[in-house]
Amino acid sequence: MTKAATDGKSPMKPSKTTPDQLADAVQGAAKKGIPPVHLWHPPFCGDMDMRIARDGQWFHEGRPITRPGLVRLFASILRKDDDGYMLVTPVERFRIKVDDVPFVAEDLEVNGTGRDQDLAFTTNVGDVTHAGPETKLRIEQDEVTGEPTPYVLVRGGLEARIDRKTFYRLVELACHEEQDNGRWFGLWSNGVFFRISHSDDLED
Repeated sequence: MTKAATDGKSPMKPSKTTPDQLADAVQGAAKKGIPPVHLWHPPFCGDMDMRIARDGQWFHEGRPITRPGLVRLFASILRKDDDGYMLVTPVERFRIKVDDVPFVAEDLEVNGTGRDQDLAFTTNVGDVTHAGPETKLRIEQDEVTGEPTPYVLVRGGLEARIDRKTFYRLVELACHEEQDNGRWFGLWSNGVFFRISHSDDLED
């Protein structure tokens, strides 16, 4: 439910802003890197008919957005607010639908070993994030398959789901560690041990 629907006002109508108009509004800021969307506080302008599927594919009005540069631009102005995922410009803010999380981690670079190991993930939109104290790894159980589903924080509350092939690589790197409440199977990255599962759960 939108904020407008809960404060007694009429519900906000869907936005008529097109992807190209939105892109034009942020082209200058995007050329300098990730725009400072956390500093922008524009008014909410409605829901845009844009969706990010679980596999990372972006859609507008049900049709896939096939221009990689446009997807990267939209990803750079994406923000997670209390009332949903938003595309933010200095003067407008539009809510979009995200099926799971906005990004997919498709590649992994490993440097070092043990506690000094660094796990660097590259997403489908070109972001690189290093798992560590500020960019956590988390493992959830898939409600349908029961299999572990891993995620890594990219920036500002935006996460990437780690794809299956990359997760298999992580499992190969994992080790057993004694923690305060038992023995765990997991991964080190930048001084943080991220738990995958309790070691007892892996025993036959």
